[in-house]
Amino acid sequence: MSRRKLTADEIELWRKVAKQAERLHPELPQTVHPTLLPKPKPSKTPKPRIEAFEIGQMSKPAPTAGRSTFKPSVAEELRGAPVQMDIKAFGRMKRGKLKPEGRIDLHGMRVDTAHPALIRFILTAQTQGKRLVLVITGKGKDRDEPGPIPTPRGVLRNQVPQWLSLPPLAQAVLQVAPAHISHGGEGAYYVYLRRNR
Repeated sequence: MSRRKLTADEIELWRKVAKQAERLHPELPQTVHPTLLPKPKPSKTPKPRIEAFEIGQMSKPAPTAGRSTFKPSVAEELRGAPVQMDIKAFGRMKRGKLKPEGRIDLHGMRVDTAHPALIRFILTAQTQGKRLVLVITGKGKDRDEPGPIPTPRGVLRNQVPQWLSLPPLAQAVLQVAPAHISHGGEGAYYVYLRRNR
């Protein structure tokens, strides 16, 4: 867009206004017209510094159906764990055909009270000769506070399998599996204990 030139009337009007105005800094020298630099003429069209980009051009192909890149849930990890106990008994246990000989309900407990209660229950059950016990954790609450770090649903549901794989419970536990729906489903675990020798 080019600038238009001032008309003679506009120049005369400007000079009248300039004569009546008081200068802000009278100590500075007065120039009638400031020197104007010539308008630069553009040379050839400059090359863009950034190459053309389309949204999604660097994305990786979508994973195949059924596979995700997210960390598997605790139940999926337990289902994929190798079977340590008798295969027939394991199949009956997963179908809910084996009746647990004892149970503990950690549902609603805090982590600091649930962990000692679980240790006491498992070690006592092993000394009593029990083989299959049920640990009820509850499914957990949905978190209301979304944030940049995803929080797994159910603190106890995620912590109990870890506690069972660490000392002092690791020496007593032979197998951990998600419970059948008749015994609590996702909110409970079967814990198959080693024989006390």
